[in-house]
Formats: sequence, structure tokens, C-alpha cells
Amino acid sequence: MRTTSPALALRQARLHLQEHGDFRLDGIDERVARSWRRSMSAGLLPNARLTETEHASASGLRDALAFNVDLLSHSRPVMEFLFEQVRHSQGMVILADQRGTLMHTLGHPEFLGKAERVALSSGACWQEKYRGTNAIGTALVESSTVEIHGAEHFLERNGFLTCTAAPIMSGKGELMGVIDISGDHRGSHPHTLGLVNMAASMIENRLLSATCRRQIRLHLHAQLEGIGSVAEGIVALSDDGWIVGANRAGLALLRLRSLDLGATPLSSVMEVRLDELLSRHRRRAGQPSQVHLLDGSVLFVQLQTDKLTLPAVQVAAAATVHVVASDALSRLDTGDLRWHSATEKARRVLDKPIPLLIQGESGVGKELFARAVHDSSARRGAPFVAINCAALPENLIEAELFGYAPGAFTGARREGSLGRLREAHGGTLFLDEIGDMPMAMQTRLLRVLQERRVTPLGAGHGVDVDFALICATHCKLREQAQSGAFRSDLYYRINGLTVLLPALRERTDFEALTLRLLRNLQPDLAITVASDLLQCLSTHDWPGNLRQYVNVLRTAIAMLDPHETCINSQHLPDDLVQDLGPPAAALPSTSAVKPPRSDNASHHLGELSRLAIRQALEASRGNMSQAARRLGISRQTLYRKLSD
Repeated sequence: MRTTSPALALRQARLHLQEHGDFRLDGIDERVARSWRRSMSAGLLPNARLTETEHASASGLRDALAFNVDLLSHSRPVMEFLFEQVRHSQGMVILADQRGTLMHTLGHPEFLGKAERVALSSGACWQEKYRGTNAIGTALVESSTVEIHGAEHFLERNGFLTCTAAPIMSGKGELMGVIDISGDHRGSHPHTLGLVNMAASMIENRLLSATCRRQIRLHLHAQLEGIGSVAEGIVALSDDGWIVGANRAGLALLRLRSLDLGATPLSSVMEVRLDELLSRHRRRAGQPSQVHLLDGSVLFVQLQTDKLTLPAVQVAAAATVHVVASDALSRLDTGDLRWHSATEKARRVLDKPIPLLIQGESGVGKELFARAVHDSSARRGAPFVAINCAALPENLIEAELFGYAPGAFTGARREGSLGRLREAHGGTLFLDEIGDMPMAMQTRLLRVLQERRVTPLGAGHGVDVDFALICATHCKLREQAQSGAFRSDLYYRINGLTVLLPALRERTDFEALTLRLLRNLQPDLAITVASDLLQCLSTHDWPGNLRQYVNVLRTAIAMLDPHETCINSQHLPDDLVQDLGPPAAALPSTSAVKPPRSDNASHHLGELSRLAIRQALEASRGNMSQAARRLGISRQTLYRKLSD
């Protein structure tokens, strides 16, 4: 059962705050006191009025929902279950993203009306700097479960609420969002804290199992019956036996921290090798077995994997598992959550009459993704016809797309031309940068898509065509359609399913992606990138995205001497080396940089960290999100380091 600050202490603290601009800590929970001070530092007053600037626009909410599609899809079933447990309390269940924006709510109709009066509704941002002390905003800052009851809220208008929020962490230890139960402070229940913690664990486990679906996973518990329960630990392994992901229970069972992910081999915590676990799995698939940790404790472990095959593993110092990718889309999926989500969505519409619209910045791999969709479909043996709508001269685009009859115009070929649309018959038509297609051509294309017939220039009759349609654009096509710059009827015709590919700077699979690119560029040689350089590359902005990065790697491989297999900064173009800056511009990687063995080691690391943060902020011109990406840490971690 929670312990709340005595009402008298809160009243005295609030009175002292109003009279003296500060408050006494006596009788106030430490986290509440810290949050009150942050609220004061943000310039909030306890009796501040609600402002409209604290609510996301419709497009902003759509962007948040699109960015967090996997979090939403795995949270909704848990939220419905959670709401059934608290329905009698006439409260609500809330999901917020890592920025504190409320994305999805379920609630009792009577309470929802009260909640909306204080902007406790979808689209509202509940960061502390806007709403003062509250469970959602304070849980984001504290990165832990928080209860805020009644007068503990900094803003007086929120004093009728009792709220309990728990953070939702990714398998890599990153803060993804918050799950919250809010209600009238007179109806608080001592079990709410446990319910919220359980819901957060359920969501985390669902996310980890989904995102690590193609990796080897260990499900752990100290008791055999705990395997498969919400309390189980889950650990994801790389093919060579390194721990690359885990839920909080898994970290606790193995005595690890999130910083250890990607830097800890399984052999450093367990007295069993991966090849032995795989051998047990082949003999008795799905059966848990007992393992000993290096500290002497015992756990039960069940190995799970969705790999199509687990071939025999040669006994060696480190076991290697060769994965057979199921299709071309799988071969492009190296672990990033958003890319994986786009892959799974696209796979669901394969071989269905649903057009696919791929959006993303220039160079993110839209054509690569489109070709993989084609190669994963039943049309893989037919043509894949790619047309860059921005590169075709306007006076030739009609003939290029629709073809022409013999002698249709001066200079035409005697035998005429099929046109690119008819060339795609039976296969896939990929229209890249469709947002740059001239309006007149949009009209003709719309008719072709509606009638599935092409009429070549100079021909008197149409020709039936059958192709799967994939379009791509770096433009915000919805906004262009709304402004009239793009035909809205064509937009809705090509937008059967939209997927958004992440920019390279946003991807979380940089190392795995780099290895795949290197294998593609130089399949006959095991090329690697030095760990300190890889860290710098992973925090670079990459305005040209994958296209730019592939060119950099191709050049670096060409610069290697015959005996070299490791890319270092001397193999990179000079302008990129200058942009990356000195190695200190990146925070030390736990797997690549060892702390100095001297009496002032902690002081040296602290100075190095502060220097890296200062350089990142200068390079990002004060943009906290961009600086955090450069450093490879979350914004919350950056804020925490700045306040240290």
C-alpha cells in the first residue's frame, strides 16, 4: 500500500510556496518535492490557468501515433484488460509516448468529462514543464513508477485526481512511453500500483518478443512455473551469443544493467554456452532446462526462436548460427523497430489488390524496400518497373508512361512503344517521387488505375494492364493533397497502405545494418569498422541517409590496403572526417573503450562525458533531441547528465 504525504504537510507547503515562493520539505515525499522544484523552475504557478499551447495539433497527434505504431498495437489489448480491472472505480487508463503526449485513453464516461476539463485527453502533452507534478510527466523524468495523489499535484486544478504511472521500456533499455491509471482522488485503491506495474511488464514483454522475433530468446525464471508468466525474464541473443536485448526482469535475474546490453556475452553470466542451449532445444524443443549462473545461483531457461531453421552449430569458442531468411523483406530487416513494423505491414498486403505508399526522406531505401516487396510476392518472376517521376522530362513523361502507336508523332520509333505501364504487366509498377508528377499526368494515371487500361498516344483503343502498384515520396503527400498541389482522388487511390521508413539517424540497428551493407559491398572478405569509428558514424546526421552511407562504405573499402580488413577514419573522405569531429565527440562505448586505470579515472570520464555533451549541443545548435541522437542516448539521459 502506498504512503501519501500527510494532507497537513501538503497544505503547509503550498501555503509557504504562495507566501514565500518556496516550500519546506518536511513530510513531503522526496520525488514529489523534486518534481515541485522542477515545476517551479519551469515557471509554473500552482493556480496557473490552462493554455491551448499544451495540446498537439491533429497532424502532430497523427505523427505521434504513426511513430509509436508498435507501442500502440501491443499496448491496446493490455489497456483493455487493465480497464476491466478498474472499471468499477470510474477512472481511466492512459497511454502516453516518451514525450508525454497522450495517445490512447479508455475511461468511464462520467469521469472522462471531468478529465477533459483539465486536458486529460488524446493529444495533450503532460510533461512536467506544462502540467507540473503529475504521474505521467514525473514518471518520465524519474524513469520509475510514480503515484501522485490529490494535493501532491503541483497545479491546484489537478488536485481532484489520483494518478499512478509506470514507464514502458524497450528491450534496449530505452524509455518508450508510460501507462497510467487516473481517477478521482476519493476513489484511490491500494492495488493500483501493482496493476500498473503488471501492465507495463506485459507491454514490455509483448514488445520484446515481437521485435526480437527472429533472434534467439531465453525465457528465464528462478522457478520452473514462472516461465511464461508476466514475471519471467526475457533475454535476446545475437547469433554469436551476445546479450543484445532484455526486459527488466531479465536484467535483474542476470545482475545486469541496460548499459550492458550489446556489450556482454552470455558466457560471462552463465555456465553454459549457446551451442549447448541450442543442442538441448533440438533434443527437447520447448522444454525448460536448468542452468547455473557464474555467481552460483540457478535459473530455469526456455529457449525460443522463430527462425525457420536452426542448423547444426559447430562447437567453438563462440557458436555461430546461420539464419535462413524467409523472403526478401526479411533480408532487409536488421532489427530496427520502425523498419520491422513497416516490413510486417507490407507483408500483410502482399498479393492483395492494395496499393502501397512508401514515405520517408530521400535516400532511406524506398526503392530497395519496394523491390523487396516485389521479390517477396507471387509476382517475383515478373517485371519490376521503377519510374522516377521527378527525373522524367515533362514533355516526354506521357509517352514514357503510356507508350505510343507507330508514327504517333514526329521522331517516334517506327514500331511504336509499349510504355512503362504496359512493361509492368503481370509484375509490379513502382512510381518513385510521385509527389513530383505533373498534374496533367496525375489525371491520366488516375484513369488508368480506375479502369486498369492504358491508351497509348495515337492509339484508338485501350489495352488491359495488370500490375501491383507501389508508390514512394519524400513529400508530405497528405498536405499536398489538402492544398491542391496533388490530386486528392489520386492520393486516396494510391494510399491503400502507407508505411513510413525511418531516417538512418533514427535507426536503432546501426551496427547490424553496417555489417549487412559491408557483406553486400564485399561478400568475399569479412570487412569490419573500428568500434570507436562505428560509434561516431552511428551518431552522424546522415542527410543523405542510406544512399550516402553506402557510398561512404564503398569508398572506404576501396581505400583499404590489400592486407587491411578494418575500416578506420583514415579510410574515410576528408569532409566526412571533419564533420564527425574528434573521437571525443562520441560518448565512450562500454564495449570499445576501457576506463583509464588511474586514481582520477572517474574524474577523467566525467570530463570526457561533459565535453562530449557540450560538443553535441554546439553541433546541434541547442536542439536537445538531435544532441541526444548524436550521443546515442535518450533525451531523458541527456537531461539527467546536464543536471548532474
